[in-house]
Amino acid sequence: MGAHGHDHDHGHHDGGTGRLALVFALTVAYTAFEIVGGLLSNSLALLADAGHMMTDNLALGIALVAAWSAKRPPGPTRTYGYGRAEILAALANGSLLLGVAGFVAWEALSRLREPPEVRVGIMAAIAAGGLLVNAFAAIWLHGAGHRSLNVRAAYLHVLGDLLGSIGALAAAGIMRFSGARWPDPVVSLLIAVFLAVSSSRLLREAVHVLMEGAPRGVDAASIQQCLSMVRGVSSVHDLHVWSLAGGTPLLTAHLVSDHSRPTAAILRDATAALAERFAITHTTLQIEPPDYNVVVETATTIADR
Repeated sequence: MGAHGHDHDHGHHDGGTGRLALVFALTVAYTAFEIVGGLLSNSLALLADAGHMMTDNLALGIALVAAWSAKRPPGPTRTYGYGRAEILAALANGSLLLGVAGFVAWEALSRLREPPEVRVGIMAAIAAGGLLVNAFAAIWLHGAGHRSLNVRAAYLHVLGDLLGSIGALAAAGIMRFSGARWPDPVVSLLIAVFLAVSSSRLLREAVHVLMEGAPRGVDAASIQQCLSMVRGVSSVHDLHVWSLAGGTPLLTAHLVSDHSRPTAAILRDATAALAERFAITHTTLQIEPPDYNVVVETATTIADR
């Protein structure tokens, strides 16, 4: 006998669609200004930031489509709906971010050997405008990033842009007062390292979700122990806990009854314990008699003959 928890939305949420749409419009509008400014000033830090913003446009577009897709309801062929679209988008954006980090690092190392002359005034003006745009975008996406790995991927792109603008301003200030040319490629290299580390973590989380690993903060061993302590349960097996998009956990488990209590009472106590102790409300629990596995194995053997 099985039972489902009462929350059947499988962890669906709004995916931050409105926030993503606004940030997408802002980054597209500012990218053109930064590209022109980087070319006029001959600043790699600005061009690196502009290149990253170009990938942001693509990344935010992917994230926006994925967030919209995740809101589509389940159907006969996709019974879980489209929540995993956000994880696929996060995986794509993390890979894109890693590629951008590698390109910026390569260019920075090349320029570090022979730093070119940079027009500091244009560089600082464009970086200051980028700082305002990216600061607003990062603040706007920050809250939604805690609920969605897809939005977090977009947030990391924007955060990289914000650091790029701060770095470009810092490099412009150092070059303006010292006359040195090395700050521009050095700042670019530091930004590339940050992007590489952040994207690696994001990719690791996305792969973990796709491999149906336990959500962050969920201890499967503690859950199994909790279910085993429910009165009327003699043992627990085939316990699985995962998430569709890195958020709300889903759980299935087989509970072996000792026949001391009605199955309805066991189900009621088990689902209540999961909700109260672990905030897991979407569950599928199967209650089995002690000899259930023997019956199944016998039936399977007969069917194989």
